[in-house]
Amino acid sequence: MSSLLDDRVVALGGGHGLAATLRALRQITHEITAIVTVADNGGSSGRLRDEFPIFPPGDLRMALAALCGDDDWGRSWAQIMQYRFTGEGSMNGHAVGNLLLAALWDRDNDPVEGLDRVASLLKVVGRVLPMAALPLDIEATFMTPEGLVVVRGQKQVAAAGGVLDSLRIIPESPPARVEALSAIDSAQWITMGPGSWITSVLPHLLVPAQRDALSASPAKRIIVLNLDADPTMHGDEMAGSTPQQHLTLIKDYAPDLRCDYVIADSSVVSDLPALEKQVRALGGILVVADVSEATGSVHHDPGKLGSVFRHIMSDSLVG
Repeated sequence: MSSLLDDRVVALGGGHGLAATLRALRQITHEITAIVTVADNGGSSGRLRDEFPIFPPGDLRMALAALCGDDDWGRSWAQIMQYRFTGEGSMNGHAVGNLLLAALWDRDNDPVEGLDRVASLLKVVGRVLPMAALPLDIEATFMTPEGLVVVRGQKQVAAAGGVLDSLRIIPESPPARVEALSAIDSAQWITMGPGSWITSVLPHLLVPAQRDALSASPAKRIIVLNLDADPTMHGDEMAGSTPQQHLTLIKDYAPDLRCDYVIADSSVVSDLPALEKQVRALGGILVVADVSEATGSVHHDPGKLGSVFRHIMSDSLVG
């Protein structure tokens, strides 16, 4: 087994994409801080938000499970956290971890204390933090054949059609968590993506204090592109968009944010010179590698992605 590095890494995102990144990173270092989007309004998280004034717990739960202790205790508790009730009643579909987090947040004043308490139970490697100091909603305007359409709610935005015209979080300019800003300031590496680009990745750039911290941080930045640039594949709300379009959106919402590396699976790179040119314009190096679970999959393989991360972070990558 490869030895662990002592690099401090901050990983930004949400949902399954962030979970894959965290499983990849934990193979390299245990100095990991996951900063997670807090705007989900669908499924179990949405139902709990309707009843309680709390963060949507789902993406935070998934990040905690991805960083669980690598022993029987940690893995078994992670499995329990991920378990969803089945049945015909009101509990159907709720994840145990969502209910546990909701209970802690309903009881205590500080939601980060609840996250840290669950992290201790799971023997989590690193720390999991919310993107902002309060729950958020997402609102987007899309250009459609019928004209501009405004859509509110993460679930609704993710399912909307059309080309993104503008993206907002509500309330606008929310405060960031001081713990997240501190982690960004002391990080040596920052990762963004993969994941639902509009609802899980870009929102991190809409919290002003966090965006400024990301731009000012001395850390090196790695952007992990999605695996669904092929329009025949079904993935997130930007399925069928080119890698260049994904990077353009980051530049649009954080003009001062440079990147040092961009990781792209070979399956999504249809115009290598154009993509390399755009990455160089952002100040970075393009790394093209096989990082998918299987041919045609929209999911990253944590083992493959971890190998690429290790090459980059150990300076053994020739670029």
